[in-house]
Amino acid sequence: MRDIQMVDLKAQYQKIKPEVDKRLEGVISSAAFINGPEVQRFQSELETYLDVKHVIPCANGTDALQVALMALGLERGDEVITTTFTFIATAEVIALLGLTPVLVDVDPDSFLIDTDAVEKAIGPKTKAIIPVHLFGQCANMEGIMRIAQANDLYVVEDAAQSIGASFHFSDGTTKASGTIGDFGCTSFFPSKNLGCYGDGGAIFCNNDELADKARVIVNHGMKVRYYHDLIGVNSRLDSIQAAVLSIKLEHLDHYNNERRRAAFHYDKELGDLGVFKVPKRLKNSCHVFHQYTLQCEGVDREALREHLNVNGVPAMIYYPVPLHQQKAFRDARYQDGAFPVSEELASKVLSLPMHSELDDEQLNYITQTIKEFLKKA
Repeated sequence: MRDIQMVDLKAQYQKIKPEVDKRLEGVISSAAFINGPEVQRFQSELETYLDVKHVIPCANGTDALQVALMALGLERGDEVITTTFTFIATAEVIALLGLTPVLVDVDPDSFLIDTDAVEKAIGPKTKAIIPVHLFGQCANMEGIMRIAQANDLYVVEDAAQSIGASFHFSDGTTKASGTIGDFGCTSFFPSKNLGCYGDGGAIFCNNDELADKARVIVNHGMKVRYYHDLIGVNSRLDSIQAAVLSIKLEHLDHYNNERRRAAFHYDKELGDLGVFKVPKRLKNSCHVFHQYTLQCEGVDREALREHLNVNGVPAMIYYPVPLHQQKAFRDARYQDGAFPVSEELASKVLSLPMHSELDDEQLNYITQTIKEFLKKA
């Protein structure tokens, strides 16, 4: 049996090696490393895949969020509502721009932002909402958009973990994750469902004016070289990463289906043991399983994690500390206990290996190793 990885990028590479090597050699031979043809090609391919008017490639997912907020023209002190149960980048960019992050709790079963909590958190300074499509499943975008429209708020989707997922509206329409709000933002960090071989990100937008502004911001505020219309940043996706992403985009649906196959195996083997709560699937969103995250309800999580690691099965905790309890975001508004769901989840969640290269032998070994621990516990 191959060694089990949380994400097996080496095995994935071996399957696409001839394509990748050929395209990378082409980039190096051309020396078109920045904003070259490969970047334009990938941008166009991703626009088609997502059915979105504009894709603005950039250097990473955090930059994507920052540039989106910059393009909205928010002012210092404006409030942006987001979830406390997420990776720090979501709220980090809000604070970096001098905006005020307003944190809310999540749904206990799906880990996704609680729309009722969002509505209650709106105040006179609220200007935007950042829903996070955590672990590969879309937040309730129908509810979020209804709230945003009723209160004249912007919506920036954090789709860093959900590329390839979609949301199904009650009127029968379906839209890709990241293409519903004013902006969508994603990351191409290597471990993502669509990952490059370094850092990378992109912004999605259907509004021509906002997209044009974001495109200028990522390039030092320039439309014409050396003529700076806005204060911008230097955030570009390089051609080597674009070439890799272009190849992987052709395989993305297959990668996501393989992740679902692994998730269904975990469900079948672990769902009826009485000590785990398996990930909830929402009826209005397909799940692409960036992570497969259990809730440990009748088992010592740390002891189980140690048992798995000793036996060659990596397991991770996403996320051990909600944002409101992080030193960087300590705030008199948010005492311990302020967000009980997120705090409880932080003490219960455990993510198992999840990627497109998991084979049946590995999956059986992982679940059997867990069952062996339960027998001894």
